[in-house]
Amino acid sequence: MQRYKNLKGDAGVTHYELRPGSIALRFRNGDIYLYDRHQPGQRHVTRMQTLARNGQGLTTYVSRYVRDNYAAKLSTETA
Repeated sequence: MQRYKNLKGDAGVTHYELRPGSIALRFRNGDIYLYDRHQPGQRHVTRMQTLARNGQGLTTYVSRYVRDNYAAKLSTETA
């Protein structure tokens, strides 16, 4: 996974992985979620991929528009 740039410095997302038609996000608590064309849909995934590349706005977007509408919880990493 790539480290999320977090240009504002306060993001809940720490890492991301771009995949064809999907994106996986790791959050500060270690949880990793997959978002794809089925859940929450391609429009959201495309926007999330753009925000991830730009390093700004991804956590806010997830919070406002996607929330718990993910395709799968991939894992929980512990410190």
